Amino acid sequence: MITEIFTDGACRGNPGPGGWGAVLRYGENVREIYGGHLDTTNNRMELTAVIEALKALKRPVKVRITTDSTYVMKGCTEWLAGWKQRGWRTASRSAVKNADLWQELDELVAKHEVEWQWVKGHSGHVENERVDELANRGIDEL
Repeated sequence: MITEIFTDGACRGNPGPGGWGAVLRYGENVREIYGGHLDTTNNRMELTAVIEALKALKRPVKVRITTDSTYVMKGCTEWLAGWKQRGWRTASRSAVKNADLWQELDELVAKHEVEWQWVKGHSGHVENERVDELANRGIDEL
C-alpha cells in the first residue's frame, strides 16, 4: 500500500506571514499537520509542507506526494540533480534560492520511494482544498 501526502503552502504578502499544511493518509489512517512562520515566502512554505510531512513518516515507505506547487515538483524531479552537480548553483550560475530547504528535502526524499503528482490549486480537489485550509490556519494561529 502507498502512503499519500498532500501539501500546500500559503503566504500573506510575499514575503510576509506564511503557513504550511499537509495531510498524510495510509489506508484509513489520516493525520493532519500544519504550522506557520512570521516572515517567509510562499515557496519556502510549499517546501516546508513537504519537508514536515516526510519528517512525520516513521519509516521508509512508498509515498505519493500531491502538490499544487510546480516549483516544488519541478525542483525535485527536474532541477535538483543539476543544482547538486553545480554546487547548489543554477544553470545561470546564481545561487539556488532556498538551498537550505532544498538540501533538507533532498535528504528526506532519498529515504523513501517517492512518486510526485501535481494538481491545479483551488480547483475543487478535496485534499488540496483541505491542505490550503491547514496552511491558512498556520498563519491565523501565529
